[in-house]
Amino acid sequence: MDAKWPLQKAKNQFSQVVERAMTEGPQTVTRHGKPVVVVSAIAANAATKRSRGTTKQLLALLRSCPVDLTGIVTRDRSVPRKIDLE
Repeated sequence: MDAKWPLQKAKNQFSQVVERAMTEGPQTVTRHGKPVVVVSAIAANAATKRSRGTTKQLLALLRSCPVDLTGIVTRDRSVPRKIDLE
């Protein structure tokens, strides 16, 4: 289904926007045809936060690896280039 709502329609049918966010996923509200806001259910945000816990577990696992991984990736520590914005 269409998950984009013009601002005026979203204001007039806010309950429906919220209901669809809970059942179908994030709903985008547009102003003058451009996306400005996304309405999403808290349960969806909680799932995203739970996946961050998995990321932390993966990071802990990689840090506990007995093999020295420091030589695999090197960080470029050179000074950033200057950009003239005028």
